[in-house]
Order: sequence, then C-alpha cells, then structure tokens
Amino acid sequence: MVSAVKVRSFAEVDSARWNEFVFACPGATFFHRIEWRGIMHEVFRHRTHYLLAERDQRIVAVLPLAEVKSRLFGHALTSLPFAVYGGIAGDDAEGVAALEAAADELARKAGVQHLEYRNLTARHTDWPRQDVYFTFRKEILADDDANMAAIPRKQRAMVRKGIKNGLIASIDTTPDRFFALYSDNVLRHGTPALPKRFFQTLLEVFGKDCEILTVTTADGKLLSSVLSFYFRDEILPYYAGDDLAARDLAANDFKYWELMRHACARGCRIFDYGRSKAGTGPFSFKKNWGFEPMPLSYEYRLFKRDEIPQNNPLNPKYRAFIAMWRRLPISVANRLGPVLVRNLG
Repeated sequence: MVSAVKVRSFAEVDSARWNEFVFACPGATFFHRIEWRGIMHEVFRHRTHYLLAERDQRIVAVLPLAEVKSRLFGHALTSLPFAVYGGIAGDDAEGVAALEAAADELARKAGVQHLEYRNLTARHTDWPRQDVYFTFRKEILADDDANMAAIPRKQRAMVRKGIKNGLIASIDTTPDRFFALYSDNVLRHGTPALPKRFFQTLLEVFGKDCEILTVTTADGKLLSSVLSFYFRDEILPYYAGDDLAARDLAANDFKYWELMRHACARGCRIFDYGRSKAGTGPFSFKKNWGFEPMPLSYEYRLFKRDEIPQNNPLNPKYRAFIAMWRRLPISVANRLGPVLVRNLG
C-alpha cells in the first residue's frame, strides 16, 4: 500500500535533507538550494514560505517561495525572486499537486495579487504565462580545442581577438572589482544595482559554488567581470559587468571563453548562459555563441489582478524612470538602488 503524501513547512532541521533532495532531483536547480531562504530574509527582508512534500518521511518534492510586498509593484508570492528558475522540484505527481494546492491556499491567506512559478518547462499550459524570457544551455566538450571549434566562426574570431590583445583572466576572492564594473554597467542601462553586500553574501554562503572571474588588460585595467554559480556538473554565469573599453578589446568574449575553459577544468559538462529577453542584445549575443534559445515557462495564478505583471525594462511605462536613473551619479544610484531593487525580484 502506497503511503499518503504530507505537506508541511520547512524547519531548520530539514536543511541537510532538503539540499540532498535538491542535488539528487533532476528537475531541481541551483536556486532550489536551501541557502537562498536565508539570503531572501537577511539581505532582502522578504518573508519566505518553504514547503516540502513527504511520503514515508522521505522528501518527494520541494517548493521555495518568497513574499514580496511593494507599493510600486504590488504584492506577490514568487518561486523565486532574483532567480531565473524556480517552481516545484519533484517527480512525484501527488507530491507536486499537493504543493500546488498548499501554495494556492497560502497565497489566498496572505492576500497576494498573484503567485508566480518560474519553471524551466511547462506544467500548466492553460495558465497565464510570461513569454518574454528564454534560457540558453549547451554542452561543454572535453577539451579546449573542441570547445573553441564549437563556437561559430565570427564569435570565435572575437575570442581570438581578446587572446591576441593579451587580456588576463583571474579569480577574485572579494566582490570589489566585480561590483565596480557591475554597478556602473547597470547604471548605464538605467536600472538599480543590487547591494554590494548581496554579492559578498553569495561568496560567503555558497563557497566554492560561487565564483567571480575578472578580466583586465596586461597592465591591470579593469575590463569585464562575471559572478557564476556551480551546480552539479553545470556552470551558470549569472551577474556581469563591463567597462566601456571592453567592447573594442573583445574583453566580454574573452571572459566567457576563459570561464568555459575554467568550468571544463572543474569538470562541468553544461554551460548555462542564463535568462535573456527576446529581442535584446544579450539574447543575440548568446545565439552568436551557438546556443539555441529555450523558452522559459513562467506560470501564474492571478488572484487580485487581471493581467500578468510586467516588471521589466521592456515595459514602456518605465522609460521615463530609466532615462532619469541613467543621469544619477553612481554614488547616489548605489545608495538608492538597493531600496528599489529589493522589490523587483
């Protein structure tokens, strides 16, 4: 006789079991790791609701959720803010259904406007869904020559240009150089920067599974930097920044080539270029590397709104804000940014 599934809230004593399940579950991602619960609470001050489904005291599915309240952007329950992937991880159909039912009940009790699942693949094709995001994933081959040959010709020429320019890639132990490039980069694009302490927390909490690679000229000028996550045999470059001089020196191309080489040496077999919006420069850049876009299935339960929220820079109503933000001194933007960005997720 098959035992019934039971759903309950996460407790601190579940931490090791939760991560053991996440690392073993094919549908789980880096963002399902339990460490994000503390980061959501401590860095962003969001209330978390982590749920797990058990059968015979064995975890069969997990759902990380965070509650975001904002006067500007509304009240939402999301799996998971600041993550490109989320939703329920688990292959037990009854466990998945039980978690969905529990999340619906939780959302209604909390009075949120919507519940959002950031799924890698579709679960409910009849639910309202966001269609603007794509992810890019590709196999890392066994050696550098094979990986270089797999890059399309024009992009390969850019990588070789960076190599010929004598650029240097190194691993940083602090977020200082990365944050200088990242914060300047997002300001130029008219969006608030995440707080520097967030990146410091990522390095401290995830240890060897979070790493910063920075590219400089031979004489030490900062050009480009990327913060990446490692999960099982995958690498996910996640946050990045470039100096204005990076383009002419092909530093961005060189950066991702060096990252791929580094990941290969670490035993990674999947390069996950992460999320981009269709029709943007990063979307085209990733396609030029030979990565095929895969649509992400962001699915919604709408409770107190009629349409899916569009809290992204492509929304025309944010154009005036973006134009204004670009004009701020970077010291002011970095002071105000964390206050605003915590509610964007």
